[in-house]
Amino acid sequence: MTREDAEDTLLEAGAAQDGDFPLLEAAIACAVHEDPTRDPKVARDLGAAGVDRLSQRMKRESAEEALAEAMAGDLRLGGDLFTYEDPENADVIAVAERRKGLPVALGIFYIHVARRCGLTLQGVDFPGHFLLRIETEEGPLALDPFSEGRVVLPSELTRRALHAGLTPNVADRLDRLMAPVPDRAVLVRLQNNIFARATAARDFPRAERAALRRALLDPNDHRPWLDVAAAREGQGALAGALEALARATTLDGGAALAARAARERVRLRLN
Repeated sequence: MTREDAEDTLLEAGAAQDGDFPLLEAAIACAVHEDPTRDPKVARDLGAAGVDRLSQRMKRESAEEALAEAMAGDLRLGGDLFTYEDPENADVIAVAERRKGLPVALGIFYIHVARRCGLTLQGVDFPGHFLLRIETEEGPLALDPFSEGRVVLPSELTRRALHAGLTPNVADRLDRLMAPVPDRAVLVRLQNNIFARATAARDFPRAERAALRRALLDPNDHRPWLDVAAAREGQGALAGALEALARATTLDGGAALAARAARERVRLRLN
């Protein structure tokens, strides 16, 4: 798969309805788009192995126990505690090779495997740390893919929410803390993470690629194009930055003052 092939896959994913969003394949396309030399087979094989292990464990274990044991026990997937900032932690192909990564990258495999086995598992856009929500006979439970898929108790959710800066009246609302998000938002969160880290490191080409992937995955959102423009400006590609800002302005109907102001600032630098 070439980078152009990956962009075509992301375009198709971006056009899909939320219920039909191809999460793992889109995540693989993101990884190939970042590094076309990677072989996507290892990620697909890991997904298939997870389905096999989980289907066997579900015959004798509860859903949440089976999922955690299959993914963290059998497949050895877990959080990278020692090199957390390593860019490979956000790349699902690298995660499949290394068996460690960021919570959201690990969560993509959990979601893919659980769904193939008939479980209802969704991402939770928890502040500061991505979590999963699994539906059980006793009600929904929060799982932490970074911590070997363990159950996160309500008291722990509240503590984490307070630590992340939420107000007490919000931190006590489990319905809000565990609100599921679409698969598209899960993958966009991963690309946001890559963009933020690349920008902090002043790796503007990598930041541009991550922002472009967000734009392809969510074609109605103008904000990724603002980030594409910023990354291009960081590389000195002012004409490309103007093009991206024009896309942003078109998508939001010209309502974003930031887009218009940035466009004018870049235009003046060209003259």
